[in-house]
Amino acid sequence: MNQMDQDQEYTNIVNHILENEEFNKIKKIEHHGVSRFDHSLKVSYYSYKIAKALHLDYDQVARAGLLHDFFLSDEERTQKERFLSTFVHPKKAVKNADRVFGINEKEADIIRTHMFPVNLAVPKYAESWVVNLVDKVVGSYEFSKKFGYKLNYVMNLYLILLLNSLK
Repeated sequence: MNQMDQDQEYTNIVNHILENEEFNKIKKIEHHGVSRFDHSLKVSYYSYKIAKALHLDYDQVARAGLLHDFFLSDEERTQKERFLSTFVHPKKAVKNADRVFGINEKEADIIRTHMFPVNLAVPKYAESWVVNLVDKVVGSYEFSKKFGYKLNYVMNLYLILLLNSLK
């Protein structure tokens, strides 16, 4: 993410998070085939760039995007525990982000609703929608790199079925 490294404004917004010892523990947790840290950094930076272009609150987007998956989990979790985490991790991330960094209501909403529509918490703010959508795009890209042709096959099959159902 060479662009991010050279973006001094972005770095100034998130540097206190990036230097936090507890936050840096997520560097050791796998997420979509990359570390949870790397995933969060991509979501944060791309969301920040989009929010800035749309004249939204890009400071809050950068911070909340970085904190959207700020929860610790055991790498030895069962498949069931990993599945359940999909639904409960946003609340854990909000709690952790508030405890460690003291987030505001908009940042809490961005984090809490980043899994919509998988979770039923609907984003209240345009900034929440930006992070939600960027997270989906980044996650999809990471999954496609991790699973390669298998994911492409499933996605193509899904699209064929979807298109056929529209006829």
